[in-house]
Amino acid sequence: MASVTSPVIFKEFCPLYYLLNAIPTKIQKGFRSIVVYLTALDTNGDYIAVGSSIGMLYLYCRQLNQMKKYNFEGKCESITFVKLLSCFDDLVAVGTASGRVAVFQLVSSLPGRNKQLRRFDVAGIHKSSITALAWSPNGMKLFSGDDKGKIVYSALDLDQGICNSSLVLEEPSSIVQLDYSQKVLLVSTLQRTLLFYTEEKSVNQVGTQPRK
Repeated sequence: MASVTSPVIFKEFCPLYYLLNAIPTKIQKGFRSIVVYLTALDTNGDYIAVGSSIGMLYLYCRQLNQMKKYNFEGKCESITFVKLLSCFDDLVAVGTASGRVAVFQLVSSLPGRNKQLRRFDVAGIHKSSITALAWSPNGMKLFSGDDKGKIVYSALDLDQGICNSSLVLEEPSSIVQLDYSQKVLLVSTLQRTLLFYTEEKSVNQVGTQPRK
């Protein structure tokens, strides 16, 4: 009996010139010309989020074909991680090389949705480069990890405009990946992978041997 082969799907890959052309390759700062590098990327059905070396977040809306820009006040530093979320409101979390984390609650034209851009800051816990971000599906929880092994949990109340953050876990090596589902946080570091149960605050390591 002949085996049934799955159909071959051809896909075309091409540069997103409409997106890249909306991002400057250089900026002028005083008498200096600074090259702009693209340093972080995330996408969903509504947006393409691009972080840059100049601390500017470029957010392309696919529905409206519009590019918007968001930045941190103060020091111009490289964005190292971005994470989008579409729930009742559209949210984007941004992490930087010095450990700053901010959440932008985006404006929506849909009835009953957010009508004013708001920003929440995760204040002063991370002191080094952000390497991972993970949302809960409802946007009320954000987990952030850095290259020193710290993982911070931020509870967001979008209605009240409140963000409370606390250190929940500290690993001896850099965090490389976070994912959250059903009160369990999956954590991958340079040395191991573990499950962190957020209610019990307990850890279950995946496998027994450390990574080489």
